[in-house]
Amino acid sequence: MATSRDLLLLLLLGQFWAGTGADPEAVVCAGTACYTAHWGKLSAAEAQHHCSVNGGNLATVKSEEEARHVQRALAQLLKPEKPLEAKMGKFWIGLQREKGKCLDPNLLLKGFSWVGGGEDSLYANWHKEVRSSCISKRCVSLLLDLSLTPLPSRLPKWSDSPCGTPGSPGSSIEGFVCKFSFKGMCQPLALGGPGQVTYSTPFQATTSFLEVVPFASVANVACGDGAESTSHYFLCKEKDPDVFDWGNSGPLCVSPKYGCNFNNGGCQQDCFEGGDGSFRCGCRPGFRLQDDLVTCASRNPCSSSPCKGKAICVPGPYEKDYTCRCPQGFRLDSSQVHCVDVDECQDSPCAQECINTPGGFHCKCWVGYKPGGPEEETCWDVDECALGHSPCAQRCINTDGSFHCSCEEGYVLSGEDSTQCEDVDECSDPRGSPCDSLCFNTQGSFNCGCLRDWELAPNGVSCIMSPVSSGTPSGPPQEEEKGEREGSTVPPTTTSSFPKDSENTSKGASTTRRPSLSSNAPTASALLEMSAPSGAPGLWAEPDTHLLTATAGHSKATGENSVATQSDDGTDGQKLLLFYILGTVVAISLLLALALGLLVYRKRRAKREEMKEKKPQSATDSYSWVPERAESRATENQYSPTPGTDC
Repeated sequence: MATSRDLLLLLLLGQFWAGTGADPEAVVCAGTACYTAHWGKLSAAEAQHHCSVNGGNLATVKSEEEARHVQRALAQLLKPEKPLEAKMGKFWIGLQREKGKCLDPNLLLKGFSWVGGGEDSLYANWHKEVRSSCISKRCVSLLLDLSLTPLPSRLPKWSDSPCGTPGSPGSSIEGFVCKFSFKGMCQPLALGGPGQVTYSTPFQATTSFLEVVPFASVANVACGDGAESTSHYFLCKEKDPDVFDWGNSGPLCVSPKYGCNFNNGGCQQDCFEGGDGSFRCGCRPGFRLQDDLVTCASRNPCSSSPCKGKAICVPGPYEKDYTCRCPQGFRLDSSQVHCVDVDECQDSPCAQECINTPGGFHCKCWVGYKPGGPEEETCWDVDECALGHSPCAQRCINTDGSFHCSCEEGYVLSGEDSTQCEDVDECSDPRGSPCDSLCFNTQGSFNCGCLRDWELAPNGVSCIMSPVSSGTPSGPPQEEEKGEREGSTVPPTTTSSFPKDSENTSKGASTTRRPSLSSNAPTASALLEMSAPSGAPGLWAEPDTHLLTATAGHSKATGENSVATQSDDGTDGQKLLLFYILGTVVAISLLLALALGLLVYRKRRAKREEMKEKKPQSATDSYSWVPERAESRATENQYSPTPGTDC
């Protein structure tokens, strides 16, 4: 029974709760939480306020078990006195998505979070695809057919919609579900005779049917069958850590009149009657009677599953105590009944990267490495340049964890990943042509050539006068007839190229191959490539032109120089050249004479036409009048010695 201090507290609490009163509602308590279902066309914010005033929040539905508790509360609410019309109704729960936060289809909750905090959930039951709107706040409700009693096999679906506003909660909103969490629960009071128990909870719900009663609830027990009745008040208190009871011993409302025949005397397992009408409770083998003298507990301390989560309960000596143990990869937390993961990566067990997992870990190698054994504790370099797997077009150099590409002489790296090689056009080098006269680009190399009557020097770059030529200018070919050759090239009929060594190649001595030359030195990058036997200078001639060129191929692989030779007699070439020049002069002279004669003819014709236009039209056109002053002088005496006098 309660002490005087407890009775005073109970009276004060009873007056408070009697004054506030509670609306009709459905209550389900399980585990360490209670769920209440309410009617009310409220917005989500108003529903949350109603729950928070009593110390709770809109309900969470994080597991299928919790979904069944909520469904039971709604089933109690949907037991009307008269059948409801067939329509779909919605009840707010505590799942919302704030304005500006968008849908995340990869998450179970689609970007929504619980009102009480957190986005963790092992369960979801969406009615249809969630709307991907970010411009307004969205709230979730449970969708029910109000004309049907919810079935355990058909859990309520989730529906998202606007959260509503005061006075406009939204279409089909009929109510809401609240959740209240507690540190512990008491078992319901057992009656050994006629009577009734009424529980008043801290969240102001009053009911007589609870599977477990939340901490700090008040129990009002009315014993008797009508004429004679007595009342008792009890408070659910915490007796020991995680141990909660009402502080009473034995069944309530016992009567010798009924003995064990009424509700088994209020005993949980066995009821034993005495000879004088009294009785007592007992337990079956393997169980022991609790301090309340009504309930029974297993003698095995692990029978009540005191260890939580992954923790395993191990009974102590004589089954008087127990200890919790964790599987490999876990350890006990401060409560000694829960297990938490051990982060093995703190000890750096891997050669490169360690990834912790619940209860274990695994090693991972960096890019460019592969596991070196079954235990994956070592990593070996991957040879990207292995035969048949090289990503490079020409040369591949493997490095520790990576690789890089290079090209043979005469090529440069290209491509987005620098694995390809493209030819270098040495003849278009902005620093100047590598040849003294003509230059011909080839794949990975180039060839030099000279004009007729000149031949390549031993260095394969310069041009020298052919020893069999006579009467030719002494200047180098690039200065002779510079105006004619500048910007023009003579295409070769044959080309010469030289193979390259794939690994040990060089361009030769740069001081010899690339002298400092004027940029006006003629080049022929666009001409056809010359071909000649490998290792020998290429030789070509074109008899229909006034230039004849000898070229030599430059192999960057060997660095050898070739010497060009003349193709025919130099004197005959000079005579032929002179004949061409004289013929050209004569032709030009004839053209000039013809043009001059035509010009003279046209001028004479124009002069005749001009004179014809000025011919007189009548005889009087060639005469003119004498001035008046001349006439007056004619009347005077022409014999007078003094003009104007008669003497």
